Amino acid sequence: MCKARDTLPSTQISNPVTETKTTTHTFSIFHFLFMAAVLETLTVPRASAFPAASSSPIVSSARRSFVNLSKSKGFKIQSVSVSGSVSLRSKLGRRGSRIVCQAQEAVQVLPVTDATWQSLVLESDLPVMVEFWAPWCGPCRMIHPVIDELAKEYTGKLTCYKVNTDESPTIASRYGIRSIPTVIIFKDGEKKDAVIGAVPKSTLSTCIEKFF
Repeated sequence: MCKARDTLPSTQISNPVTETKTTTHTFSIFHFLFMAAVLETLTVPRASAFPAASSSPIVSSARRSFVNLSKSKGFKIQSVSVSGSVSLRSKLGRRGSRIVCQAQEAVQVLPVTDATWQSLVLESDLPVMVEFWAPWCGPCRMIHPVIDELAKEYTGKLTCYKVNTDESPTIASRYGIRSIPTVIIFKDGEKKDAVIGAVPKSTLSTCIEKFF
């Protein structure tokens, strides 16, 4: 009986120091777990917010290569593009100059009418060759290229014009034009020579040379 009494208090009476330590240890564990959970929830969004920087080595290497390329070869690329544009402009400029030269070399035989006949033909300082023609005339179309070539060859020495006899019949009747094409050469306001028909270029050249 005495032993029973001695053991009863020992089992029923708890140690306050041990309970305090157990409670403190349990609270520390829960606090650690809680802080770990909080830290995990905070770090996960930060990691997911930048997926390319942490999980994509290909993208980062591409970015590095792009940065290196822009730093090391940016001026080379720019110089190549500038030289290419300059060469292109020079080609276009040369091509444009050729076009301008061709346009300047091509001499257009202008028409003359009743209103301009006096100033362009009779008062001209240079000899003038006038072709009388009509749109319905087939031989006239054959001699047109010959007149154009002669106008080009004698630029600065001879002036060439065309008279449409349907539009300017007064001029045609004044100089007795009965058939077309007819080419008349004027010098100092006077009629010097006349050639009728679609003659060769050499025939007209011979007539022109007589007045130089």
